[in-house]
Amino acid sequence: MQKPHILIVEDEDVTRFNLRNLFEAEGYIVSEAMNGEAMEQQLQKNTINLVIMDINLPGKNGLLLARELTNNSDLGLIFLTGRDSDIDKILGLEIGADDYLTKPFNPRELTIRARNILNRISQGKTETESAIIRFNHWVLDGNSRKMTSPNGEIISIPRGEYRALKLLIENTGQIVTRQQLIKEMTGRDLRSNDRTVDVTIRRLRKHFESVEGAVELINTIHGEGYRFVGTVE
Repeated sequence: MQKPHILIVEDEDVTRFNLRNLFEAEGYIVSEAMNGEAMEQQLQKNTINLVIMDINLPGKNGLLLARELTNNSDLGLIFLTGRDSDIDKILGLEIGADDYLTKPFNPRELTIRARNILNRISQGKTETESAIIRFNHWVLDGNSRKMTSPNGEIISIPRGEYRALKLLIENTGQIVTRQQLIKEMTGRDLRSNDRTVDVTIRRLRKHFESVEGAVELINTIHGEGYRFVGTVE
């Protein structure tokens, strides 16, 4: 079986060198890029499974590049950056990144998170995500990870949003905790001050609210989690 291929997008030579050594020691195929142009060349030449990218890059920064990457349903993305503000983290997650770590980082933690994301991607190719789910005149297509709104608009959603929504729908009427959601989305446990789940739910709600006359489909259960209250057809 082909080993997972990781692309490091980082303009600091020492960091890029260390990351390459770290992941090659774990048995992965690793390629490098210093900027967006080099990243695009690597994506055209190779089948990349996971991109680990800094935000501060020459030319287009990582946030801009990520908007282009997240259209690829089989590509994972981790931001690894020195920018640790909540705004940057929220923007990164809203764009569709699977995870966000700040420098300095724990190498072991990074490899675990990367492995979890790669496992999720692999599972997504084999599990029955191709099922069509209909609710409140919306259609969720697991194969393409796209939603079709009641007025016919087609919306692509990142893997994390898809997994969160699917879990909520599968448990319609029941409370789904933030811990359950983060585990389903990323394979890791919920950390203190982790906004990943909240950002994901907010993005899902924005999709639903874009339709005229929209009703609330996801309730917040304060101190516990969220509950899907739509009607599955």
